[in-house]
Amino acid sequence: MRRAPLLSLLLCLSLPHSAGAAVRLGDPLPPHPWHSAERELVVVYAHGCGDLGELWTAVQQTGIPVRAVSADAQAPVPPGIPDWRGPQAAAFAHSLRVGEYPALLLVRGGRVLNAWEGVTAARSLLTP
Repeated sequence: MRRAPLLSLLLCLSLPHSAGAAVRLGDPLPPHPWHSAERELVVVYAHGCGDLGELWTAVQQTGIPVRAVSADAQAPVPPGIPDWRGPQAAAFAHSLRVGEYPALLLVRGGRVLNAWEGVTAARSLLTP
């Protein structure tokens, strides 16, 4: 699998691609423990996601702050990415109505601007 260049990934993140997303676009993020940036990527993942190494690499290369939220997993997250786990993180994921993990959320001004759900959607961001 080829990784998308930074510009391609940013373009993909800005395009509407949320037809199958259960996450409601425009909704504010539920309460969370981090200080929100103007624009950020939130990766919500669970135990069935498999190897997310390429996804982590791609989102880190965007230059946008990345947050990781574990719905129920103890999978490792790369150094430098804040990782939120436990019952409150699971409640956060549930309140977003994530339908399939991993979910990648583009957040702007505290509101969900775009969302991609599932391994297939996440991998589609990695190929040009």
